[in-house]
Parts: sequence; C-alpha cells; structure tokens
Amino acid sequence: MASDRENLIAAARAMAARGLSAGTSGNVSLRGAEGILITPSAVPYEELTPEMIPLLREDGSYEGRFRPSSEWRFHLDVYFSRPEVGGVVHHHAPYCTALSMARREIPGCHYMVTRFGGGDVRCADYALFGTAELSHAVLAALEGRTACLIANHGALAVGRDVFAALNAASELEVLAQQYLLCLQAGGLVLLSDQEIEEAINQFATAYRPNTGG
Repeated sequence: MASDRENLIAAARAMAARGLSAGTSGNVSLRGAEGILITPSAVPYEELTPEMIPLLREDGSYEGRFRPSSEWRFHLDVYFSRPEVGGVVHHHAPYCTALSMARREIPGCHYMVTRFGGGDVRCADYALFGTAELSHAVLAALEGRTACLIANHGALAVGRDVFAALNAASELEVLAQQYLLCLQAGGLVLLSDQEIEEAINQFATAYRPNTGG
C-alpha cells in the first residue's frame, strides 16, 4: 500500500499529466496519518521524493528540508474549517484560469455545476498569492461548495481524499471549457432554480459510492 507521501506525489504528477499545471505551478495537499502534507515550493513534480514533502504544523511552520508551497495558508485554513476534506488541489489550468482572469463565476449552465455543491461555482475575490487575505477570500467562495475559481489566479478543488480532489479539479476544468465554448457559440440558457435543485438531489442518488452490490 502506498504511503500518504507517495499518494501526494502521485496526485501532483497526475495533475501535471492531465494538463492542469505547467512547470511547478499549482500545489497539492492531503490530510494524512502524519498531519497535513503539501507539495514543496519550486520543485518539479517529476523530481519529488517522499522525504522532500513538508509536513505543515497548525501555526504554519513546517517540518522537513524543503519549504512548503507559497499557498500553504489556504490549504491549512481549508482543513481547519472543513473537517470532511482530506485533499486539496490548486491549479492554473487554462480554462479555469481564463475565467478567473475575467473574474467570472460559472453559473448554472449545465447540471454538472451542481457536482460542486450548488447552483454555481464562485470566483473568489482577488488578493495577493500566499497571503491571509487570499485564504479568507477562498474560504468565502468555498462556502457550501467543493470548488471555486480564484480571481486572476486559477482554481481550487477539495475532496474526501487527494484523488477525489484531483478528479474534482479535472471536472471543473472541463466545465470551464464548456462554459467558454458556450459563450463563443452565442450565449447561455441557464437552468432554472427548480432544475438546479432537482440536479442536486439527483446527484445524491446517482453519484453515491458504487460498491457493486
């Protein structure tokens, strides 16, 4: 069985392989047996080894030789405020980032928007990367949601574990692409509040864990 550190590295490399990050952009974390593990700053994902992964302390300090991602604040704050979250993926994928640069949320244009917890995917207010102000903005945009865009920056997704967060991040990027293509095609036909509510309820049934039984 892979260790938490090995799972974190696998998720980070998968993020890059899926085209969600370029170079050393983006960052990934998980809540594991040791505590909060996060990818280090400025290290290419293909070069990561388990001993290079920093362990975050509650006060923002860390254990390890390599300093954590500059975005450690919002990772840590998400875990403090959302006990159900076991993994966080932050990326600068093209379509999500393009929308974030326009400071546009993703409205209820497709039922898959409800996959992230509600009738829209919000765009967090702008703040300088790595700051407490950005962390506060991200937490506000994530209220009742499992993903958000981050103004002039990128996107973030959470999940019960790091691979669930990665899948959410990938699906968000697809939704962002579809939304932008729709805008180019001439505009939107939004789902009604009732249709959004029906989709939220349907998700609870159709996308529950599949045990094969």
